[in-house]
Amino acid sequence: MAVNGYKIFSGSSNLPLAEKIAEKLGKSLGYIELKRFSDGEIWSKYGENIRGSEVFIIQSTNPPAENLLELLIMIDAAKRASAKRITAVIPYFGYSRQDRKDQPRVSITAKLVANLITVAGADRIMTMDLHAAQIQGFFDIPFDHLYGSTIFSGIFDKINDNLVVVSPDVGGIKMARSYAKRLHADLVVIDKRRPKQNLAEVVHIIGSVENKDVLLVDDMIDTAGTFVGAVEALKNKGAKKIYGAITHPLLSGKAIERIRDSQLTKLFVSDTIPLSKDADMEKISVISAADIFAEAIRRTYHNESISSLFDIDKG
Repeated sequence: MAVNGYKIFSGSSNLPLAEKIAEKLGKSLGYIELKRFSDGEIWSKYGENIRGSEVFIIQSTNPPAENLLELLIMIDAAKRASAKRITAVIPYFGYSRQDRKDQPRVSITAKLVANLITVAGADRIMTMDLHAAQIQGFFDIPFDHLYGSTIFSGIFDKINDNLVVVSPDVGGIKMARSYAKRLHADLVVIDKRRPKQNLAEVVHIIGSVENKDVLLVDDMIDTAGTFVGAVEALKNKGAKKIYGAITHPLLSGKAIERIRDSQLTKLFVSDTIPLSKDADMEKISVISAADIFAEAIRRTYHNESISSLFDIDKG
């Protein structure tokens, strides 16, 4: 599967995933120097010739904000080094939760980040499970949106006779429907209210989970308050085993403690964001996204269709 006409580089946010992706493609990561001045300012230099090359830069933009800035600087350096085409491979697209002006005097950070990446010089974007799919429209360059359901679905094929897929909110219905379609399972939706950031209250469960195994799916898990609240509500409605499939494991604040103490059977996450050492526990299992990103990169370079990787639900 190795080809010589493109080069893969990685920022510092998720080097293990980048190394796995390069290995799947039969390549080594390109050499790039990333340093900090004494005051923390980022300095970047490509350590090899990339003139006329297709360049893929792998960098998640989860906090701290230096991860995003590092990506922008790497893109700018590649542009000034005369790379033929620059694809920003962003396994986790940060700042995507602020995708609209839902109250006065707030920023739409998803659009701001889109502008920054485009102005820096990216020619194409590749990411997985955006918080809101319409963010693709914030870009005026090609955008490949991959879906985490292609990695997680196979785990649950054996229990689909008694499985229901649950969306944690109305906004996640399309993702949950994609899982339900793949697993030939029923779909249940949780109606919740969010009085403030990182806090949600379960109001209604639309559909039956009594005596069923449940797969709770979402694009990200941050403080786990909403997620664990959903687990408890589903248990109270008679659910048996409860699994989670969450693409981006931010796991901030008391998330690990909440998951550990919950009635959750197992949480499956991807490696779009590296897990902290505190998250190494029996209830959390990591499934790598390297295969799907590697295949998307290969097809992009060869100008082949990657629509089969998108898992779009047209229903």
